[in-house]
Amino acid sequence: MIRFNNDYNRNAHPEILKALQDTAAEAYGGYGIDEWCDAAKEAIHEYLDCPEAAIHFLVGGTQANYLAIEAMLDRPYYSVIAADSGHICVHESGAIEHTGHKIHQLKAEAGKITASQIEEEARYYAENALVEHITHPRAVYISQPTEFGTCYSLEELKAISDVCDRYDMYLYIDGARLGYGLAASDATLADIAELSDMFYIGGTKCGFLMGEALVITNPALDFGIRNFMKLNGALLAKGWLLGLQYHVMFKDGLYFEITEKAVRLAMRIKDAFNAAGIKCFLDSPTNQQFFLMTKEQQEKLAEEFVFEYIDPFDDEYDIIRFCTSWSTTEEEVEKLCEAVHMGI
Repeated sequence: MIRFNNDYNRNAHPEILKALQDTAAEAYGGYGIDEWCDAAKEAIHEYLDCPEAAIHFLVGGTQANYLAIEAMLDRPYYSVIAADSGHICVHESGAIEHTGHKIHQLKAEAGKITASQIEEEARYYAENALVEHITHPRAVYISQPTEFGTCYSLEELKAISDVCDRYDMYLYIDGARLGYGLAASDATLADIAELSDMFYIGGTKCGFLMGEALVITNPALDFGIRNFMKLNGALLAKGWLLGLQYHVMFKDGLYFEITEKAVRLAMRIKDAFNAAGIKCFLDSPTNQQFFLMTKEQQEKLAEEFVFEYIDPFDDEYDIIRFCTSWSTTEEEVEKLCEAVHMGI
């Protein structure tokens, strides 16, 4: 079976495994205070153009989201604005609500929310005569790319950042698949750093064994963050395991190479499905592709391929996701395209 169901179904890029093996006999300091974490931060900084940015290495995306939003919402009545399809709303078992904070869920279009939507929500509080009776939107959460593989353009990011500045809100960007988003949009890593207060560079879904790099560009938010990490079981004793992986991926730009390849292969899949008359649910420029498929079509492809059912679309079609990754091969994509071409 050939897997296209997600982008984290294999262990890690060979260069990471080699580096781990090569350093197996070496010893390091604990909790991220070590030479590999230092080297990784230096390598990442080459792409940020933000000398004041602090970088902390975490294990998973939900952990990063929880810690970041908890740090930003430092009063009980603060809340966060997010797309109703955002990961913190639908895939994190109420982790944000568990902090005691409300999520203002805005109706998303293809996974994205707009600056005008955010401004309307923020203005409701700012102009409300009874501000002491309602929660105060203090942060905005978006994903780049979104849960549907769509990307915010640089212009859209600037507009959202401007709204956050006007209404004294932080902007936080979930970068679980940031590598794929960077390969498919006009916003660079330096742009992300400039426009947000905090974001993370995803590793788990971009070729690492595990790991996320939380980047804090607003110095005020870095205060006590390692206490937050320890308090929530996120201060990894063997922190060098994360630092080493990020160093491998960023020292020569490998992170960008492998994610660009995944996006390129996803475009081949999109073209093959479209040529066969299978419509996209939406237009995604990244490694996640969503198609409208009948039960019969799914059953035929399921004989050889693993993909992900998302939701029913109507009485005839379901929304199905095919996902490429750093580990997807040309041969795997060719087999899928051939199966689609032969008729499903």
